Amino acid sequence: MSCGSGGGCSTCEVSENRGCGVSSVFDWLYQIDGPKSESSNFVEVQFKGDRKDFYINNESLDIKHGDILAVEGEKFGHDIGKVTMIGELTALQLVRKGRDITTNPLKNIYRIATENDLIKWKEAINQEDPILEKAKKIIKNFKLEMKLSDVEFQGDNTKATFYYTADKRVDFRELVREYSSQFRLKVEMRQIGARQEAAKLGGIGSCGRELCCSTWMTEFPNVSTSAARYQQLSINPQKISGQCGRLKCCLNFELDGYTEALKEFPKSSKKIVTQEGEAKFVKLDVFKKVMYYFNVNNPTSELLELPVASVQKILELNKNGEIPENFDSYIKNQIEREVSFEDAMGQDNINRFDKKQLKKTKKRPERRANFKKNKIKASAKRKSQ
Repeated sequence: MSCGSGGGCSTCEVSENRGCGVSSVFDWLYQIDGPKSESSNFVEVQFKGDRKDFYINNESLDIKHGDILAVEGEKFGHDIGKVTMIGELTALQLVRKGRDITTNPLKNIYRIATENDLIKWKEAINQEDPILEKAKKIIKNFKLEMKLSDVEFQGDNTKATFYYTADKRVDFRELVREYSSQFRLKVEMRQIGARQEAAKLGGIGSCGRELCCSTWMTEFPNVSTSAARYQQLSINPQKISGQCGRLKCCLNFELDGYTEALKEFPKSSKKIVTQEGEAKFVKLDVFKKVMYYFNVNNPTSELLELPVASVQKILELNKNGEIPENFDSYIKNQIEREVSFEDAMGQDNINRFDKKQLKKTKKRPERRANFKKNKIKASAKRKSQ
């Protein structure tokens, strides 16, 4: 699986066409020779998709950015991955991710991958797709309520990790035995969430861009429907849900800006009262700084479009026991509106490229008269000859 670029993007190259995961971090210090220290031996290695880990170069190998390495496996054997970061920046990443190397020591780098290592690695990669299909059929036969998303082989072709999603707890002990007997491999089952699944598989979002979780996001914060409410979005699951079926991560991107802007608005639960009657809150526009109210005593009337300052003024008067005469002096229509766009040249007209049909002038009577004159002249010529 690739991003659709034919494996030409940097992420596909990192994973040797094993799918687009989180983009590799740009190591802007990799061409600079800094002072040697303990952190200079720290190396970040990327495997399939978004899986990365940190290793230590105890053998003092001449490792460069982009090298393919044979590193210590998670439990046994060795794995193959690509170097994405070396040195001081790797140490900063360790701190950022809260990795304590004293309690959780880094694994070793064995060697720069040899030709035999690469051949075995590519053989393992070529087995992933057919084995994934077989594994899905076996799950179907066992009638287990789980969805298999991806499989990743270890670089030495001795272990396969199956990633799956499930709503409930699944007893897959018999399944693991079946996988081990059929595939002749060590098998590990790893449950992931819906967002992690979308990050592994990749895709295009409703905005037309690649999914954020599969390109640059490394952490998935909680997203709640209150984020949509703060931004005055419709609580429609089809509109606010992403490819994973969960709430879109992008709902959190502008949430801080909205919450800061909403501090200027009065509480929506408060009613405003004038001599014309009572008005209840309906909606608001954060950008225009306008609040819309519904006049309870006049149901057929249009929504009242009131600026925030006017609403606060009415609320202050009501608090002091004063009741304004009407809403007309406060409505938005009487305030000069800023024109954000002017259609000076008809640029927003969808028919601007259509050819304008010219009005046909009626020339039939003139043509007939000319035709008759020419006919008479021609007949007169023939008689004279």
